[in-house]
Amino acid sequence: MNRLIYILFISLGLASCKESAVQQWTVFEYSLKTTKKYNNPFTDVEVNVVFEHEDKRWVVPAFWEGDNKWSVRFAPSFTGEFSYYPESSDTANPDFNRKEQRFNVIPYKGDNPLLQHGFLHISENKRFFEHADGTPFLWLGDTWWKNLCKRMTWEGFQELTADRKAKGFNVVQIVCGPYPDENMMEERWENEGGMPYEKIDFSVMNPKYYEYADRRIKHLVDNGIVPVIVGGWGRPQGGGQSTLVQVGLEGFKRHWRNIIARYGAYPVIWMVGGEVKDVYGPWSELAEYLKVTDPYKHMLCYHAPGNPRKELEDNSMFDFDMLAIGHNGMETVNRTFDLMRFCFEASPKRPVLCGEACYEGHMQTNFQYIQRFMFWSFMLSGAAGHSYGAAGIWHAGVEGDPGHTGYWGQEYDWTTWKEGMNYPGSTQLGIGKRLLEKYPWSNFKPHPEWVEEGCFAAGIPGEIRIVYLPRRDIYNWSGPAVKNLDPSVNWHVYYFDPATGRKFDQGIIKASIKLGNEVPHPVDFKRNVPSPQDWVLVLEKIE
Repeated sequence: MNRLIYILFISLGLASCKESAVQQWTVFEYSLKTTKKYNNPFTDVEVNVVFEHEDKRWVVPAFWEGDNKWSVRFAPSFTGEFSYYPESSDTANPDFNRKEQRFNVIPYKGDNPLLQHGFLHISENKRFFEHADGTPFLWLGDTWWKNLCKRMTWEGFQELTADRKAKGFNVVQIVCGPYPDENMMEERWENEGGMPYEKIDFSVMNPKYYEYADRRIKHLVDNGIVPVIVGGWGRPQGGGQSTLVQVGLEGFKRHWRNIIARYGAYPVIWMVGGEVKDVYGPWSELAEYLKVTDPYKHMLCYHAPGNPRKELEDNSMFDFDMLAIGHNGMETVNRTFDLMRFCFEASPKRPVLCGEACYEGHMQTNFQYIQRFMFWSFMLSGAAGHSYGAAGIWHAGVEGDPGHTGYWGQEYDWTTWKEGMNYPGSTQLGIGKRLLEKYPWSNFKPHPEWVEEGCFAAGIPGEIRIVYLPRRDIYNWSGPAVKNLDPSVNWHVYYFDPATGRKFDQGIIKASIKLGNEVPHPVDFKRNVPSPQDWVLVLEKIE
């Protein structure tokens, strides 16, 4: 290996089995070759590699790379010495049943926050997401359902990644499997390497497709963005049956095993399927297989076209509730809000977020104000994060090919991904995320009693209050009535423009507590807004 290749190899966060030390949370890759010939290597043999550290054990699926080669990717979550050895369903093949080897794991030395803090999981209070080291993770997702296809070029993928990273997005929802609004085995699935499968039962896999998909998934991680990998779309399309019924449960299990083998060593989240219900096939059984097969136990959800506690009767294996019910403006927003409240009260407790609603520009609707309203009203009501979507991007639209023919056989719109990339809502949600991250947002709780009806409020009593005032009638400068302020606290107050990030200082509310026998009364606050629009009002304690 020459020096240039070696530097590139290490800079990408990979470590070969020949390296003496591997950094924690980075990807250790190990390959095996065999002289034995298999008629269909993808289905004829299953290869695993067992990793052990002290009393812990991981059985990691290996993936077939083509020809006679299998590889495994493993991310060590601890420092110290690890051992590993392969095993396979073909116990008579000595190439897949070798002696134990060892490597040493040292602390991560880079600056990627996903690797600095470790894989994501659910917080102890079941309200939000956090890294392995306890660092809170504020989910701001973008929706790239079809962006593994060749309409989205590699250069375009890099451009869009850079744009979203700069705006503050840290999650991308992306399909690796059957796409929405497309027939099974449609040519639009292709990437630079061709189709992922050659048969509808997913029994003949094309490794070249996954080589190109690998590059894109890894690029997201290298830029601090968590891929939420969707195994495929669930509702009926092409033939009147769901994708799971058309492929078959065993075919979808093979598909998910391959995805886990290739991407499980990255800081990913799994979405078993898009728009899935019990009437669309055994999705619960597939989700259970995924949960058992994944050695890292990454967070798992499903994209529910309704109530996520009810669309799949057995939803016990899911870690959080994702809401996804449509694009019909404020009607959809209000329905999503009602579902969110239901999920907050449901048992067992789980984080809740909106995973799809009112894509910006979708059929020339739902522009920036809707995006701001959803983000702020949901986040201040207890959501663990929020997923945005934009016309053009989710379907990788390009000039001359919108990338879909729609559920009803006609195009939704002809927006290109470059047009969608520049819609203002994406910038404005990033501005909102940055404001929340200035404060201990993971300790916030909703407090509707702090404000008048129609506003939204959350924060920490006596420490911080954040209020969202939705847009009202034109020429309305009246500010929100903030109730029951702690009279012993000095409050610094400012209005924050959720469209631009500008601040308008409102000065100090001085504590009203008095000496003697007088009982202090709670303080109320109301001051006109800087201009008639929606506003975020911030009240922060000062000493």
